[in-house]
Amino acid sequence: MSSVRWHRLISNLRPAHVANGIRVEHIAPDWRSVTLALRPRGALGPGPAHSGAALYAMADAFPALMVQQQLGPEFLVWDRAGSVELLAPARGRVWARLELGENDLQRMQRMTVDGARHLHLFPIEVRDAEGMVVARVEKMIYVRRATRA
Repeated sequence: MSSVRWHRLISNLRPAHVANGIRVEHIAPDWRSVTLALRPRGALGPGPAHSGAALYAMADAFPALMVQQQLGPEFLVWDRAGSVELLAPARGRVWARLELGENDLQRMQRMTVDGARHLHLFPIEVRDAEGMVVARVEKMIYVRRATRA
């Protein structure tokens, strides 16, 4: 089983994801794109709005994982900070597509070439079934080249 398929399976079986209705729907083979969804749990119908914590948890680990998969073991990649801004009630199924562009990767490599750290802001839009942005999640990712002993 490929690393991508294995990681998707394991992520979808994590108790926190199952309990909150979080689902990894797709991971691109090159880790440049991840699609996540949050579905309502319990009662049928739209029900109450998803909490900001659930919207944040949906995308929490993936920006750092995507960057690490792209840059490889020569780089240290850490999750530095994050925030969520709620824009509208998030009811029903909501989703987010995380994308990592070539320009972002080149910038991370260029900014860390001399061993300096780079803080990269990773914006994520959470959308409802109609495509309206209901929340914005921002993740600050710490990147630097690993030092060799």
